[in-house]
Amino acid sequence: MNEMKEMYLRMGISEEVYQYAREVLSGLKERFEAIDQVAEYNQLKVLQAMQKHQVSEACLLGTTGYGYNDFGRDTLEEVYASAFHAESALVRPQITCGTHALALALMSNLRPGDELLSPVGKPYDTLEEVIGIRPSKGSLAEYGVSYSQVELLPDGAFDYEGIRSKINEKTKLVTIQRSKGYQTRPTLSVGRIGELIAFIKSVKPDVICMVDNCYGEFVETIEPTDVGADMVVGSLIKNPGGGLAPIGGYIVGKKECVENAAYRLTSPGLGKEVGASLGILPQFYQGFFLAPTVTAGALKGAIFAANLYERLGFAVVPNGSESRHDIIQAVTFGTPEGVIAFCEGIQAAAPVDSHVTPEPWDMPGYDAKVIMAAGAFVSGSSIELSADGPIKEPYAVYFQGGLTWQHAKYGIMRSLQSLVDKGIVSL
Repeated sequence: MNEMKEMYLRMGISEEVYQYAREVLSGLKERFEAIDQVAEYNQLKVLQAMQKHQVSEACLLGTTGYGYNDFGRDTLEEVYASAFHAESALVRPQITCGTHALALALMSNLRPGDELLSPVGKPYDTLEEVIGIRPSKGSLAEYGVSYSQVELLPDGAFDYEGIRSKINEKTKLVTIQRSKGYQTRPTLSVGRIGELIAFIKSVKPDVICMVDNCYGEFVETIEPTDVGADMVVGSLIKNPGGGLAPIGGYIVGKKECVENAAYRLTSPGLGKEVGASLGILPQFYQGFFLAPTVTAGALKGAIFAANLYERLGFAVVPNGSESRHDIIQAVTFGTPEGVIAFCEGIQAAAPVDSHVTPEPWDMPGYDAKVIMAAGAFVSGSSIELSADGPIKEPYAVYFQGGLTWQHAKYGIMRSLQSLVDKGIVSL
């Protein structure tokens, strides 16, 4: 252990931070064992799906041009559909990011005169322009789709009566954001999502229920498609890409919903038949195979961060002991200096660009300056060690990722070291 300690000291961690981190970790053994059990189950689930659809070496070759008869692409989508227990899947490098995947799912399944409802409060910042909450070219509002929203109750519970009153003859699609985004509300468990969907379907059975699953894949043994979601949407540079996917997004769910998305992504009459895989199928397959283990490492890092900062008196969501349903850990510092110092520490712990200093900037899609720390192998990959947050009240930072638990652990320690060095935290 002395050798391990000396290594941390050489890597910029002080004696006091090292000892404090050890104390925090000593109480997390049982939590980590439970995470490993979930990862083992999910690993078998993914393996079963790959074996069921007879993934072969030919699946890894890929295509160019139109991508007609892309055997590997089509098999991968069957694997995703099986792993999520869904009728169909769209998994494409042509889907550029999570926001694009969500916009695609919404725009392909809503028509002029329809209404979109969010029963869990405001959606993630970048969806505000997609919906038209903040005016933007090409928004749903410009195409005559209206929007309605019901806030969560002060204790984080669903406002069922408020939701009932908002559902009307125009309500076509309900969007449920699983993760907290840049908010400090609780992340929704798959079980709670299922309860909400059951209630919505009891009020209007034909409404489409879509779940923004970003950051939540493989955290539990079930996914929202297991509890009634018609569509589940996410990004491949988050959990399901396992840190290997260089781009891409997915939509899984009911066949009609997925087909609508495919026709919107490509063209009416073409749909899923076109879209070359461009040589990146090995990363998509292997990333999905590794995703349960990678997600487990990120989840351990989030729990470690929650316990470490909670003991220092900072508000953390989720707290150090409650159940986890995504890989994001929010820590509220109350000052911009705290957010910036935390992100500087995460950046300094990165394998790529550890020598640069992150700064807040006017990032597209946000209404305030945002600071992002991510020295990643894939640009913007938030399954890799990263942290970000808007520079506005309550001045909270959102930490996620870590391709390995060991790297996530070091990143959290380095974030604390940055705060100690700047005199923001005293141990």
